[in-house]
Amino acid sequence: MTYPNTLIFADLISDDPSATGDFYAAVFGWTNEGRPEGVFHRLVPGGMMLNPDGSDSEVGNFHIGISHSRNARPHPRIESLGVRKIPDDATHRSRLWILVSEDDSVERILAEAEKRGAEILWRDHYWKEFNGFNEGFRDPWGNEIILWRKGGPDPEIGPEKTVE
Repeated sequence: MTYPNTLIFADLISDDPSATGDFYAAVFGWTNEGRPEGVFHRLVPGGMMLNPDGSDSEVGNFHIGISHSRNARPHPRIESLGVRKIPDDATHRSRLWILVSEDDSVERILAEAEKRGAEILWRDHYWKEFNGFNEGFRDPWGNEIILWRKGGPDPEIGPEKTVE
């Protein structure tokens, strides 16, 4: 293979795509597009991926879909295959990793998410293997989000941080 297969889209699952889209529009400031409303929603962050020097590249930021748990689209059968639910007692779920913009803050994001019903899973963690600070939350529909910030060349790891 001379050119790799590439990720172009990822879906979250929800029993209420409209409310889930509104949640992420409020928490991250993304555009929420019902396509069609209530069936499938596309979250559009806007902007472009960044070059190493911080300038805009020619690559747009990835979009996220919100599929309805009872009828995920696209599917060749209009009635789909029915509900595919993650058990309530599942200990691990699918996760999305969001690189937090320097124009935003983890504190604002977590406060907005919690205000809208998210469960904060952890705060103030440093992952040495990938040199990054992170926090996690679970949205009201069970999707888990990891907030990520790069550690940089000499990360400051205070006593309030957990480390692995």
